[in-house]
Amino acid sequence: MGPSDDELIAQMRLFMHQSMKNYDPSHDAAHVERVVTLSQKLLRREMLGPRATKGLAYNSTVVILAALMHDIEDHKYQSSLSNDNKPPRVVYNALLDAGAASELAQTVETIVSHVSYSKEKKDPAVVTRLIDNGFPELALVQDADRLDAIGAIGIGRCFTFLGAKGKDSGAPWKMESAMEHLRGKLMQLQGTMKTEAGRSLAAARTQRLREFESWWRQESMNDIDM
Repeated sequence: MGPSDDELIAQMRLFMHQSMKNYDPSHDAAHVERVVTLSQKLLRREMLGPRATKGLAYNSTVVILAALMHDIEDHKYQSSLSNDNKPPRVVYNALLDAGAASELAQTVETIVSHVSYSKEKKDPAVVTRLIDNGFPELALVQDADRLDAIGAIGIGRCFTFLGAKGKDSGAPWKMESAMEHLRGKLMQLQGTMKTEAGRSLAAARTQRLREFESWWRQESMNDIDM
């Protein structure tokens, strides 16, 4: 007999914390835990919404596991954390090693591998097909991850990532680079939300980005009221 859902989640939480212990604070275990909390909040709200009345079924265990594992193989951190002996399909194999059924491990791996904003941007139809055909949990985890990229937390993460990785990007290493990212990507994330609950929360957080961006422009131009 395999582990209970709670036991499996506990094992994967430990695995996540160990795997991400060297990640900078913009993509650390605290970020993941916020995504887990947000995904559960979205799940509760979606279960009361119109999608639930249409018979759409979410698996809460899949939601939590996918949220916990969504950044394990983040390409931005692989060069410093991976090694030649690292096995392929890290998420899938970690779940199997913890006693998860192969079908569950495959489902979580599929969701985790399609959370990425940049990957979706290359082929958005793939994400739509997955959400509509057996992987509705992807919408929740995607929205939760993107919600943590906006608002006050998102601003903090944006500047933290610049400090940690910006010098290696090839672009000028200056604070304005973070603002360019905020304007060019973060302020657009509201339009990519898949759930009603996600869109509602994103609207409030995006407004915080706009206010911060306005303050930034004022102070950068030295025209703030004295």
